[in-house]
Amino acid sequence: MEIWINPACSKCRSAVKLLDAEGAEYTVRRYLEDVPSPDEIRAVLDRLGLEPWDITRTQEAEAKELGLKEWPRDAGSRERWISALSERPKLIQRPIITADDGTAVVARTDEAVRDALAR
Repeated sequence: MEIWINPACSKCRSAVKLLDAEGAEYTVRRYLEDVPSPDEIRAVLDRLGLEPWDITRTQEAEAKELGLKEWPRDAGSRERWISALSERPKLIQRPIITADDGTAVVARTDEAVRDALAR
């Protein structure tokens, strides 16, 4: 199990605290420092069953600069979104847990963290 976190994020700290309380074995990836490649983002999206715009923090200043809210959300625009997330990892929703069963979850709630632990 791996968790992508930003240590400054309270949701990330809560998720790590819950994983620790449950005695989970996991690896921490500080994705702002260890930036995921486009291929890694594609793999996580496949595991999540989501599209890149589903895990994009559109309220971030960088998202507003890029005008992300106006970008098309279709198959033809998918790679553009993935590139933006790889080039600007701050735009990636957090935390993301990749579960042992090959799936993943955006773990913004305790319930989502527990769901990942149960997989």
